[in-house]
Amino acid sequence: MTHFFVNVRGKNYQNLSLLIVGILCLSAICISFVSEDKIITEGETGNNWPSYGGNKAGNRYSPLDQINTQNVASLKVAWQYDAVKRQQGSPAPKRQMEIQCQPIVIDGVLYGTTPNLNLFALKADTGEELWRFDPFKDKTPRFHVSRGVMYWASGNDKRILYTAGPQLFALNAATGKPVESFGENGIVDLREGTSDNLDRDKSKMSVDATSPGVIYKDVLVIGSRVSEYGDAAPGSIRGFDIKTGKLKWVFHTIPQPGEKGYETWPKDAWKKMGGANNWAGMVLDEKRGAVYFGTGSPSVDFYGVDREGKNLYANCVISLNAETGKLNWYYQTVHHDLWDRDISCQPNLVRVKNKGKLVDAVAQATKDGLLFLFDRDTGLPLFPVEERSAAANYKLPGEHPWPTQPYPTKPAPFSRQVFTENEITNISPEATAFVKAKFDQSRSGNKYMPPSKEGTLYLGIGGGAEWGGNAADPDGILYQNGNEMVWDLKMLDYKVPNADEGITGKSLYMRNCAACHRADRMGSGQEYPNLVSIGSRLSKEDINTIIKSGRGRMPSFQHIPDKEREAIVNFLLDIDNKTVASTDNHSATAAPEMATKKSDFPYIPPYINNGWTRFFDQNGYPAIKPPWGTLNAIDLNTGEYLWRVPLGEFPELTKKGIPITGTENYGGPIVTAGGLVFIAATKDERIRAFDKKTGKLVWEYQLPAGGFATPITYQVNGKQYVVIAAGGAKNGHKPGGSYIAFALP
Repeated sequence: MTHFFVNVRGKNYQNLSLLIVGILCLSAICISFVSEDKIITEGETGNNWPSYGGNKAGNRYSPLDQINTQNVASLKVAWQYDAVKRQQGSPAPKRQMEIQCQPIVIDGVLYGTTPNLNLFALKADTGEELWRFDPFKDKTPRFHVSRGVMYWASGNDKRILYTAGPQLFALNAATGKPVESFGENGIVDLREGTSDNLDRDKSKMSVDATSPGVIYKDVLVIGSRVSEYGDAAPGSIRGFDIKTGKLKWVFHTIPQPGEKGYETWPKDAWKKMGGANNWAGMVLDEKRGAVYFGTGSPSVDFYGVDREGKNLYANCVISLNAETGKLNWYYQTVHHDLWDRDISCQPNLVRVKNKGKLVDAVAQATKDGLLFLFDRDTGLPLFPVEERSAAANYKLPGEHPWPTQPYPTKPAPFSRQVFTENEITNISPEATAFVKAKFDQSRSGNKYMPPSKEGTLYLGIGGGAEWGGNAADPDGILYQNGNEMVWDLKMLDYKVPNADEGITGKSLYMRNCAACHRADRMGSGQEYPNLVSIGSRLSKEDINTIIKSGRGRMPSFQHIPDKEREAIVNFLLDIDNKTVASTDNHSATAAPEMATKKSDFPYIPPYINNGWTRFFDQNGYPAIKPPWGTLNAIDLNTGEYLWRVPLGEFPELTKKGIPITGTENYGGPIVTAGGLVFIAATKDERIRAFDKKTGKLVWEYQLPAGGFATPITYQVNGKQYVVIAAGGAKNGHKPGGSYIAFALP
């Protein structure tokens, strides 16, 4: 019977009697079906791919099997859509940014976003454009990555909702025109509710959303991306009325007085601390009316002296009542986070056999390569979790690290936990010697060693798991890609200018830019480029535009005054370092008389980090022993691994006889009833298909640019398609800008 159910969703019927049985069977099913032997993944996929993550449960599973292990090698390009093409009457785009979007498909129409945050609709079988919407027409853009969009329908009212900058848009799904009854002419301020009870101007907060929210009945639940520094907005979760755009409820992830969790922070910390936000996306259990999501670290990254305590609800897996925002349960995966170990991907709602019973569960992967499995109703772990000692020497003055941290006993970590001498790269004697010399001068070996001025080598700052997430099939098997990267973290003194010194371009740079581009402006890898000679590459106007509008991972800095942006540009160009006389300063260090009110001051710690710096060998390869990226199949019923293979390769190393190393990877997998796991994500700019039972590579295709996104699959007129956004650009790769569809001939 279980096999029949999958066929009903994704395949043609063999005869009329089977069809009748199928209709009767489906009429008794609301969300999912469970047989004695099989665990069926929740949600509606098949002909459509209706939600970010495939379905509202975030499974990234499709019951389609037209493309399968026997014929996948015959896949060909069916169509290609140029997402950065110049529109008639508009100038050519000055620059290309990343596409990280996983599009959706509804009734033969594909909806996605361009690098410049235009929203478009295509015929899903041909790639023909139906309409395109520019959110920044006649406005200064605020660019950021976009990972998906949302769909809602009630009768003939069908809407696509998505975010661009600090705005939430509702558009008519058929025409691409704004829904005027939603908010103000189709727009809601995404900062609404973030400044609850705070004496802060929400217009001066940096708030956007890289991942879409979820929709339950008539409530849109969404999180946000905020700054990770002292000016960070609180990461409050909001519920909006899907019809009108009005704010219905707010859940404070940094509790305010009288709210549960307030005691885990110093008194009044909520007034100045930010972060603890959901930026990676959510999932929804419609039967329970519950939304599940993970939160990030509190501001500021790597320094916690002024936020002593566990810091709820940062670094938590959380379940809320989707209609009211009331807390169902939470589980904190890192106490008092000092290592930027955000929960970096959607949870995955699965059904597993645990202790002989079928259990509705939540699977949550983490940046540091751990996988937690919780009961969906109670939040209790299904496998034991131990609170292990996290004691370590060395810490910044006044820091009080939490003495223990949670560690799941099953499944085992899918990426390494510490960088030891035994894990130093072995791809060549020269690389080993280079890394060993640096290793001998650094601290390593304890993943919970607090950051220090002396410096520490860590795993887990950039994944482990990243925003691409994972996929789960009906058997309770989870497919998770992982990164194995070492990060070199060192804290630097930051002298806060006093009233006599005023505020300069250098101090503004240190405040807003140094955490990524380093205090010496040398950058920290391709993702955070060297700015020392930026004047030889970009004009003053171009630099100012990028700071104002954002690019790639870099957020827009429109929330800081024009004079401050100009001062930063002048500092980068070595023009001057004059004091900025501003009467509306709010974003950086300033003398008291220069601010409009005391609450406009951001929280300013006495230390900043040296940039998100990866540790490479002398030739730019990771300092750790391969594999550097993996794809894993994990049985959630037992907690055991079924297989593990390298994901990606450096062809030049393979030619030298070095076994395939895997690469750093960004983007996630999907899994199908055809027995396949599709994933792109790798630095070698390929999309691949693996046999889900064995991990054997069965197909690959060289994309025109990196596919740093998660693919989708759907069916139109009886033909199955697989689509990936080949946007490139990330980590210095060549830009792309295409959506590419594959199908059988």
